[in-house]
Amino acid sequence: MPRFNPLVETLAAPPIPSVFAWADAYDGRGGAMIDFSQAVPGYPPHPDMLRLLGEYAASRAYTGYGPIEGEAVLRKAYADHLSESYGAALAAGNVHITAGCNQAFICAAMAVAGAGDAVLMTDPYYFNQETTLAMLGIKTRFAACDPKNGFLPDLAALAAGVTPDVRAIALVSPNNPTGAVYPPDMLGAIYDLCVARGIWLILDETYRDFLPAGAGQLHDLFGRKGWEDTLIGLYSFSKSFCIPGHRLGAITAGNAVVTQVAKIMDNLQICPPRSAQAAVATAIPLLAEWREENRREIARRVEALRATMAAAPDWRVGAVGAYFAFIGHPFAGTPSAAVAERLAKEAGILCLPGSYFGPGQEGYLRFAFANADVETIGKLGARLAGFSMDGA
Repeated sequence: MPRFNPLVETLAAPPIPSVFAWADAYDGRGGAMIDFSQAVPGYPPHPDMLRLLGEYAASRAYTGYGPIEGEAVLRKAYADHLSESYGAALAAGNVHITAGCNQAFICAAMAVAGAGDAVLMTDPYYFNQETTLAMLGIKTRFAACDPKNGFLPDLAALAAGVTPDVRAIALVSPNNPTGAVYPPDMLGAIYDLCVARGIWLILDETYRDFLPAGAGQLHDLFGRKGWEDTLIGLYSFSKSFCIPGHRLGAITAGNAVVTQVAKIMDNLQICPPRSAQAAVATAIPLLAEWREENRREIARRVEALRATMAAAPDWRVGAVGAYFAFIGHPFAGTPSAAVAERLAKEAGILCLPGSYFGPGQEGYLRFAFANADVETIGKLGARLAGFSMDGA
């Protein structure tokens, strides 16, 4: 019998479908399912977004192949938006559009590392990034984040983790799974570490549009001299525009990186989805105030989660921000998957086990609370208070 690629065959199956299977077993005894499983917006796209998607999808102009790097109109619109957001001079040539941020990550990883090289990640980590590296034969190193410090990275641990085979440090901020937001000075120190060690910093900022009011500029890295030789930024349009099914992400980098990514993308997909690119290019300025209101709504959901968790003292908030909360469960010694499965089947709370994000995270669950409105989040406390693992 022909053999499979062992780097793929040995990976676990995608985790989300198994979690959905737990939801199918819930009998509704406690009320409607509270779905904290996936990072999807819990509100619909703006009507103008839907209109634009329909108009451009019906245009013959976008039925053929497009530029590998993405539509010029979106690259420019996004570069202008970034320039304003970061106070830096970024151009369309610094942008490569991808089919979602997962593809942005695999392109960035392939551009800077090969089989046998290593990438340093934080622990806990976003599971799709870890499995991407495993499929490519790229080794992973991990620097633990201390729960007592809100799961923020430790600079000394990162420095110790940069072994000779490490080609990049990969970060997610605001973080998936914890929600932790890395302060600008911390990101600056990690950037400086990468410069000193001659490695890349891959920074995934998919959830940056959902920080609370007054958070200020995330960092000044794009304004630093020579940033193109160290920094690769990643982003997803899915959350801000509520279009995850249209698969649009972006890489922000120097021209040399964009050139390497184009070689990879030409073999992965040839070009990103074209009509959605045109729609988003128009929507970036058009829907700015709508996106700002969504940011305020997510902030309200953060506060609702904090309040409802305060009424469940046996459970603890390890970190919270943007889209996620990393919640410590009170069942010491019980695998997080067992807790999550029973929560889904008996309490109607669908979430991901901490073990999906690293073997040392058995005491935690990830709540993707942005998928639920304030009223729904308010029901969480009563369900947790009445939940037990007795007889498990």
